[in-house]
Amino acid sequence: KHMKKTYPIFFRNLANPLKLKIISALEEKPMNVNELTRELNTEQSKVSHALALLRCCSIVEVKKDGKERIYSLNKETILPMLKLIDKHEDKYCTKCHASKK
Repeated sequence: KHMKKTYPIFFRNLANPLKLKIISALEEKPMNVNELTRELNTEQSKVSHALALLRCCSIVEVKKDGKERIYSLNKETILPMLKLIDKHEDKYCTKCHASKK
């Protein structure tokens, strides 16, 4: 079976350090660009660009609140996937963690 064309795009999003920081921050709570910029101590243009790419794959969703845009993680697929990754890590990656200590 051939790899799906979307896999590299999807996993590239998850492998990018800034995008991972955004995902981790949004796992805590929904935020606007300014909050993410402060939280991650990163330039607003970089955060906005990363959010646009994450939105393209529907990893993050956006809701307008007046003039403000509030970003959150996709509750249908991304949040459950992150929980599954945590479960996998806790059960199967203990040797990996031990080697990093």
